[in-house]
Amino acid sequence: MDCFHLAWRNLWRNRRRTIITLAAIAFSIMLVQVQHNLAYGVYGEMIDSGVRAGSGHLAIYRQGYRESRDETLLFKDRDLVARIMSLPGVEQVLPRLYIPALAQSSRESRGIVLFGVDPPREKTINPFLKPLPDAEMIRASDSRDAIVGVRLLDELQIQPGQKFVVTAQNRDGTLHSELLRVRGVIRSSIKDIDSSLIMVGRQRAAILSGDTGSIHELAIILTDAETGPMVQKKVETLILPNAVTEVVSWEQAMPNLANAIKLDYASGNVLFLIILLIVTIGVVNTLLMSVMERMREFGLILALGSKPMTLRRMIMLEALLLGLLAAIIGTVLGCLATWYLVSVGIDLQELVPETLEFGGVVFDPIIRASWNPGRMLGIAFFITSLTLLAALYPAIKAGRITPVEGMRHR
Repeated sequence: MDCFHLAWRNLWRNRRRTIITLAAIAFSIMLVQVQHNLAYGVYGEMIDSGVRAGSGHLAIYRQGYRESRDETLLFKDRDLVARIMSLPGVEQVLPRLYIPALAQSSRESRGIVLFGVDPPREKTINPFLKPLPDAEMIRASDSRDAIVGVRLLDELQIQPGQKFVVTAQNRDGTLHSELLRVRGVIRSSIKDIDSSLIMVGRQRAAILSGDTGSIHELAIILTDAETGPMVQKKVETLILPNAVTEVVSWEQAMPNLANAIKLDYASGNVLFLIILLIVTIGVVNTLLMSVMERMREFGLILALGSKPMTLRRMIMLEALLLGLLAAIIGTVLGCLATWYLVSVGIDLQELVPETLEFGGVVFDPIIRASWNPGRMLGIAFFITSLTLLAALYPAIKAGRITPVEGMRHR
């Protein structure tokens, strides 16, 4: 206890230097914690938006479809939708068809992707459909209603309520055409989607493909993304070992989004490394200057019979107290800043368009943080450990002082 008391008193001998170092470490901890929580919140929003508009937290495909996107690689869903819906943690199951086709109006024609969905299920999940009023939604799975991307609507030179024709290759190799009517308009702010997507009921899309009851994708939406691996194992047990289908995570189904997040996270680590360098330099400077100022004192302590290890232990205790105090202050500040970013967020509406796109996913321009207490404590512990590591050199230097050298020092 006396050692801690002595280390605490020594730490505040030069109050100004200690306060500056303490502030630098605490601010560094706060900055890293807030940066991580903000990124954690943004990534969570991106993933949630991406899986709901895309392939789900988990997806089932026929083997080979994910790599080739061959429209002939379909599979029968039978009662799989109902069986997966009965699993705990599953919010929704979305059967989908993707058919390359040609859309034609009386004026223009464009290559498109016909997206066959189950309208009631898709409406509750897909963020592109949620803004649409009921009057603009597809009324039935076999209706001729279509929801068209806003850019494609302009390119075809048609208006909501007007008719157009979609032509696709049937499974027997012949071309099949269907007359559709524009029911609603999708404004996703993603160019590729707005200029090529036409959404219809799954049964109407199946008529074009000539294979009713089959789908390309079964997207599984979970109530909690953290339960993905557990639910995936349960889903795999529902599929026979020799089945032609496979279950994949969203990272595998949407590699562009996963890679975009990894790249952004890696760039954030550069800031973390810079902060660690600042902390290391600050701690080494503070403790080394403290050692140099107390050379005569250390020489006297050694002359009275103390061991060099006592001096080393004293310097390490000073670093420990400095790191712990900085961790407490920094974490408190980090919690306050995170609370603000969770509640209010950062409004980028004046700097960017109404929506932001990243990794092929649109998310709200008001970005908010999310709490990750375990990571916050981990950051505080890591920087406290770094403070101790940075104190090794000053501690070693203090232990190498001889009584004669210390007593002669002025």
